[in-house]
Amino acid sequence: MLTVYLLLTALIAPPDSAIKPFSIFPLPILYYTPETRFAYGVAASATFRFKRDYALINKANQQLRPAGSAPDKPRPSNVMLLAAYTQNRQILLFLPFQVFYDQNMYYVYGEAGYYRYNYNFFGVGQHEVPRENYEVNFPRIRLNALRRIQPHLYAGLRYEFENYQIVSVEPGGLLASGTVPGGQGGRLAGAGLGLFYDTRDNVFYPSKGLVADFSYLGHGQGIGSDFCYNRYVADVSFYQKLGSRAIAAFNYVVSITGGIAPFNGMSLLGGTKRMRGYYEGRFRDQNMTLFQTELRVHIWKRLTGVVFGSAGMLGDAEKLFRADAIKTAYGAGLRVRINNEGLNIRADYGFGHKSSGLYLTIGEAF
Repeated sequence: MLTVYLLLTALIAPPDSAIKPFSIFPLPILYYTPETRFAYGVAASATFRFKRDYALINKANQQLRPAGSAPDKPRPSNVMLLAAYTQNRQILLFLPFQVFYDQNMYYVYGEAGYYRYNYNFFGVGQHEVPRENYEVNFPRIRLNALRRIQPHLYAGLRYEFENYQIVSVEPGGLLASGTVPGGQGGRLAGAGLGLFYDTRDNVFYPSKGLVADFSYLGHGQGIGSDFCYNRYVADVSFYQKLGSRAIAAFNYVVSITGGIAPFNGMSLLGGTKRMRGYYEGRFRDQNMTLFQTELRVHIWKRLTGVVFGSAGMLGDAEKLFRADAIKTAYGAGLRVRINNEGLNIRADYGFGHKSSGLYLTIGEAF
């Protein structure tokens, strides 16, 4: 019902006639899962440009098309806020953001949030266990501050912090055994470097171009972490327009971990962005590689249909990736554009092996 309501609301609402310096899209939240029972709350998505950047667009008398904007024009910034409370007395406060400033010279993105939640744990690597439910409280900060050093190329600093306070685990389970790193909770803090290359024609819904995000994060006691490990991640997406109504999108991710990472800091498969159709973190290990693709076809006005598929592998210190244990998933969904910048409501249903899931959110998976 919520999916239908959101789609109808976005389709009936009058579209923006032009690019605005600021727009906000509020919506109610109501959903149900076995882990949360009923959950309800509010969400809002704000899209904006800073005054000087917006003035440059008007001064040049350039009208951006709904489908996208040229890479050399000031790009829109976006901040989303989500607050939810569940029947199980769980709290979710989440603030993702991406900010462009000074004609795209500076790019800052990340998230801040607080969670009082429960999750399902299925083991680590090849040591899979029946689902264990555990409760946890934690704040989370992820910050990336980059500066443009060449056309389309950014470099800068990255930081993450998470204070994982595990409140309860299932008696007799793997987490309760004390053999899983991080199974008793602890602080995760990491700092490092990043490179970001971007030739997309639109940051929210690209029809062409490439975006590549490379990062290194080192975790150790010197920056307040209870765990010592390093992570290297490459996340590359490519977009190609197919005729006037379709777009092909491809995403490839590699995550390599060295040292002893806590289970909540390992490379993951599953969730809203990486391998839809599996519970978030259904598969986790030191290393992960993932390929996923989407075909996005415009249906009518602001409505788009999508089909997608993905395949991924995990690995550890002994074997970088286990090619004999490939995980796959597939699914389909709908998109409804909610502003002239190309921002969409995303409704996807994914299928994995003996697993499936509905994903209702704002913004693309990649």
